[in-house]
Amino acid sequence: MKPIIIIGAGLAGYTVAREFRKLDKATPLIMITEDSGNFYSKPMLSNAFAQNKDAQQLVSQSAEKMAEQLDATLVTNTRVNSIDSAAKTVDTSSGTYEYEKLVLAVGAQAIQLGLKGDAANKVLSVNHIDDYAAFRERINAVANASPVRVAILGAGLIGCEFADDLAGAGHAITLIDPSTRPMAALAAPALSAGLQAALSARGVKFHLGTVAETVTHAGTDLHVTLADGTTVESDVVLSAVGLRPDLRLAHTAQLKTGRGIVIDTAGQTSATDIYALGDCAEYTSTIDGSTRTLPYIAPIMTAGRAIARTLTGERTEIDLKPSPVLIKTPSYPLALIPPAPHIVANGNWIDETTETGRNICRFYDANGVLEGFGVSPHDNAIRQELLAALGQKANQ
Repeated sequence: MKPIIIIGAGLAGYTVAREFRKLDKATPLIMITEDSGNFYSKPMLSNAFAQNKDAQQLVSQSAEKMAEQLDATLVTNTRVNSIDSAAKTVDTSSGTYEYEKLVLAVGAQAIQLGLKGDAANKVLSVNHIDDYAAFRERINAVANASPVRVAILGAGLIGCEFADDLAGAGHAITLIDPSTRPMAALAAPALSAGLQAALSARGVKFHLGTVAETVTHAGTDLHVTLADGTTVESDVVLSAVGLRPDLRLAHTAQLKTGRGIVIDTAGQTSATDIYALGDCAEYTSTIDGSTRTLPYIAPIMTAGRAIARTLTGERTEIDLKPSPVLIKTPSYPLALIPPAPHIVANGNWIDETTETGRNICRFYDANGVLEGFGVSPHDNAIRQELLAALGQKANQ
């Protein structure tokens, strides 16, 4: 019996494996990963400093324990070189494996900015627990400069979460972003303003409407020179400008790709018996057939359950229901469902401040239908109320 092979041992890979084992106890299961295979919660990487947690404290299950629980062969510290979709083989640094069905859960890579300057190679990004360990080590190495000055490139979701977390740990943070407001791609202008005010109150400084161009050494300091001519002095520079789906293996298998690996409504790629999910995938909507990347936990969990069932022979569509993105910025906690990019230009945000001080922003399309929202502070009751109203016309 040829095995099911899962490439990647993050949340996406482990979710498929766990859900598959609930349905099938007998089929051999092999997981291949470039890292240690230890399981950790990736969202915790951007809010662990204020809790003073090192990398090992973020690991919830060892690779050995995960393999035992899943009755799987876990091949760690192994690079996958290529996939032959016709021969149904995977070539790796530790040998070649045959598969019956294959799941790609390879995630995404941090976008590289191509910065200039003799210290451009000192810019860090955090997309993995090993990156977090290196970032924490760099912070600790200059901790005698208290507070540590951290320049964060990117004021999107991850940049703002790190800014709040690091500020909460007592460090001096500067956020740099080409947009004129933080989290501009996700949040309503009123909520961006509220977030900026809350972070500013924690001591976070902003340079908006500009970008970093060079990073240079200045003694023990790093100088970040911006396009507007400003220089930001820092001890550590963190890039948080976003992620790009990892398409390397998809290209070796000649799979159809767009921004991500294009999958149908059941998670199958353009090749028979190869599936994908998570940050590497470009999901197809069951409603209108459009495709988009969905780099959040809820879609990963939903896709993992559906693909696991499909792997057993019962084709199951990925039922992607709207789910708020919860932003881990404790100084201004946000829950968001941003409107689809193609409708933003033809709609508008309506802002409301309740008697209790809660800020609620609703996005209505050109027909007056609620297509997105944001709220701070939030709780389950208000999230469910707003979710229930999605797709409905105002004042109905």
